[in-house]
Amino acid sequence: MSEKKLSGLPFKVFRDFVRWIKTEKIPSVIIGGVAASILGRPRVTHDVDSLVIIDEAHLKEFVQKARHFGFIPRNDNILTFACKNRVLLMKHKPTAIDIDISLGALPFEHESIKRLVWTDVGGLKLPLSSPEDLIIMKAVAHRQRDLIDIEAIRDAHPNLNLKRIRKWVKEFSVVLEI
Repeated sequence: MSEKKLSGLPFKVFRDFVRWIKTEKIPSVIIGGVAASILGRPRVTHDVDSLVIIDEAHLKEFVQKARHFGFIPRNDNILTFACKNRVLLMKHKPTAIDIDISLGALPFEHESIKRLVWTDVGGLKLPLSSPEDLIIMKAVAHRQRDLIDIEAIRDAHPNLNLKRIRKWVKEFSVVLEI
């Protein structure tokens, strides 16, 4: 029997990721194409994106313990890179799936993780961002794929909190001057 897949990715990467963050008690949420596929329209993606809240002082231990769950660094200077770019570039060794772990620090990111929704996907519970928060993240990224994802999420969730979306998109647009 073949392994279940989500957005074209084997469930094993998600099971191991959830075990890792739960074991390490790291506040985290799945974002990006996987979340858009679940909250909007199913689509294929080639990696997993997540957002975590972790103190930089604990990053080294977090990365070291990742190996117990099948995750390895994608670059040699992962901690230096992570501190500079606010992202851990990891790979799930058993499946060869890349996982980009954004290191949250902004008030919006803290709020997003507090607002996460544990969502059952084929018997596996995943910590997903709320539809509103995913729309905000995708609006800030503002690539063509993100705009398509926003439309799909809007179609699937007609009762969105538009006030929240407008507030945060406006704040980000001022800061990012877009």
